[in-house]
Amino acid sequence: MENRPLAERIRPQRLSEIIGQDHLLGKSGAIHHFVEKDSLPSIILWGPPGVGKTTLAEVIAHEIDRPFHKLSAINSGVKDVREVINKSQNQGLFAGKRPILFIDEIHRFSKSQQDSLLEAVEKGKVTLIGATTENPSFEVISALLSRCQVYVLKSLDEKSLERLAMRALQEDPVLSPMDIRIQEFSALHRISGGDGRKFLNALELLVQLHDQGPLIITDSLVEKVIKENLAMYDKGGEMHYDIISAFIKSIRGSDPQGAVYWLARMVEGGEDPKFIARRLVIAASEDIGLANPNALLMAQSTFDAVAQVGWPESRIILSQCAIYLASSPKSNTAYTAINEAIAEVRSSGDLSVPMHLRNAPTDMMKQMHYGKGYSYAHEGEGNFIPQDYLPQELKDKNFYSPGQNKREEEISNRLKHWWKERYD
Repeated sequence: MENRPLAERIRPQRLSEIIGQDHLLGKSGAIHHFVEKDSLPSIILWGPPGVGKTTLAEVIAHEIDRPFHKLSAINSGVKDVREVINKSQNQGLFAGKRPILFIDEIHRFSKSQQDSLLEAVEKGKVTLIGATTENPSFEVISALLSRCQVYVLKSLDEKSLERLAMRALQEDPVLSPMDIRIQEFSALHRISGGDGRKFLNALELLVQLHDQGPLIITDSLVEKVIKENLAMYDKGGEMHYDIISAFIKSIRGSDPQGAVYWLARMVEGGEDPKFIARRLVIAASEDIGLANPNALLMAQSTFDAVAQVGWPESRIILSQCAIYLASSPKSNTAYTAINEAIAEVRSSGDLSVPMHLRNAPTDMMKQMHYGKGYSYAHEGEGNFIPQDYLPQELKDKNFYSPGQNKREEEISNRLKHWWKERYD
């Protein structure tokens, strides 16, 4: 059997061969328009793994016949960026066409690395295509982001994955001669999570482990084979989402030993340190919250430090934070409070703001009694004056209930002193 993975063997060569992303590649899509007019601006492709970001960049370059240079943010530095830009510029001058510079996982570039791209993009020396799985609003510097159009690529839906499977079975030189029939798609769709590469990995694994004769793929067969051969299916070996889940649950469960172990698994797997740090920030608020407000400060400081330091030293900073969070008292009251409030908003709709809480910047608004009856809390004893702050329909509604921990017991006593029976 050919050594190249199935995903490589059937990689699209033209825009019309790309499955999914019709909102961008269909006749009314922006990227289709840019390719058709050969007027491609610098762009950022944002989407989950396995949806074809790299393939799309390569196909665009092929379609508009531009020189194509590729860098991976994992193993490239400022020097590499400058060398490629100089090479691209010289090649572009010779060919008469502006080269495309593709940066894979651009979110992993530091600020200085991204800064090194600015002049080339701004002066049109290259057309930048960046690919990222992270929100570019947080991961790409504003100066560079303002010079790029951001396009969101979506996970492949079940219909798209079925089309992908049919292409593999009909066009792949290895699979097409075989007697293969997919009877059920649900399990394949579920385990791939809309990731086309994982979907094809699973399909290829089923074929490789099949002895002989016709292969009929069912949900039960998929679940059995993938479960027994998980490492072969997950070719990256990182089990990305399962491991981060175990990491967060270890912190939530107050087990620093588990937290450090799963952190080590991510460190050894080459996980993006900023991804880990970001999850620590979330955990500090979702699972620790008001039981130890300093946890959020620690997590935010960790994120800032990791962004400046990088691997391998970041492992120490992340370890310190993970142990601190796991060892902290726990409370999810802030998490449950906002969820309950959102549920109420969705249920009750846009209730009117009470008149005494409304702003009254004009005489007409004052005549309409905007702000009438509002009491300025700082004028009261202890900076408190009892009054209603919710819409009339929700007058006695409680979204936040203090948790059973030392800090929130102090909050509870304070609220009972102010609001009396409302918190009894």
